[in-house]
Amino acid sequence: MKGSKLELSGAGPTGIAEGTEPGFFDYVLPEERIADRPASPRDAARLLVVSRATGALSHGRVRDLPGLLGPGDLVVLNDTKVVRARAAARKVPTGGRVELLFLLRGGAGRDDRTCEALARGAGRPGTRLRLEPDGPEVEVLSAAGGTISVRLPDRFDLRAWLEKSGDIPLPPYILRRRGERTARPEDFETYQTVYARADGSAAAPTAGLHFTPSLLAELEHRGIETASVTLHVGPATFRPLSEAGCPEVAPDPEWYSVPPETVLAWERARGRGGRIVAVGTTATRVLETVSRVGAGIPAGEGWTSLVIRPGHRFRVIDGLLTNFHLPRTSLLLLVSAFAGEERTRAAYGAAIREGYRFYSYGDAMLII
Repeated sequence: MKGSKLELSGAGPTGIAEGTEPGFFDYVLPEERIADRPASPRDAARLLVVSRATGALSHGRVRDLPGLLGPGDLVVLNDTKVVRARAAARKVPTGGRVELLFLLRGGAGRDDRTCEALARGAGRPGTRLRLEPDGPEVEVLSAAGGTISVRLPDRFDLRAWLEKSGDIPLPPYILRRRGERTARPEDFETYQTVYARADGSAAAPTAGLHFTPSLLAELEHRGIETASVTLHVGPATFRPLSEAGCPEVAPDPEWYSVPPETVLAWERARGRGGRIVAVGTTATRVLETVSRVGAGIPAGEGWTSLVIRPGHRFRVIDGLLTNFHLPRTSLLLLVSAFAGEERTRAAYGAAIREGYRFYSYGDAMLII
């Protein structure tokens, strides 16, 4: 069976590598298990349920979630919205093509005259790039490690231009599998949660892609409350780990917000003995970031570079709904910290054997 380009040596019979460093592991994944299209409808995606107490595994569908939770539980969603942050450019005057992924942190691209972007081969400081189609020239101010900083023209609203001319930043491995260069029109809807509200992400909070209006309505019908936080997902989330289980470079901070109504929902749930279930690693990181301030969770906003690894004491969440993640990433490190390393290893091995679909458009796992 052909493995993906992500395969690494040392894999055991389940596809999970033996003898890996504490807190993360590698695995061999057959190429056909990588999802390049979402389930339809969204909540028809498969769901692997992992008992945090016993490690027992069971199989279902995401639409079964209301029956797996109970009245009084609280489901916390990340309401960030993916922006059309990918753009093509040409070097001036050579015409060499460059692909850019703009990092629209805070007000970047609207009020600021500089903005960062992921790009390779964009040239040295002083290089000029013309944005396509029909965009202005921007100047490269700095370039290091695949990230450049560019100077924008005066009175140019980059966000508005990207909304009109940019492309949604679909993960490159999906485009490679499809043999395509740009996202399809339907991806502008499917690579976005149904509850997305706050513009700013360079990638979707993928666990939330499985939710439908009817699933949210069923949660409410059964007395399961929902609340939102915001974390604008940046590239640091997906950067590989070193052999020591740490990010290869210091993670770039990502902006988050916790509204007062979410704090009140958390207090209600705790008061009635309900569980807090985070949808995705991003919602988890927000909740665990603010919990470090003291007891409970405060409202507010800020920046987080929190990397959760085994040994972390979870202060807020009791359950986690998440997708199946790339090897050697902080996402997998967080899942391993919450479920336990051996249980995570067993769950991924079972998912591979049972034909689950992996990564952004793939199936889901509920750890509870």
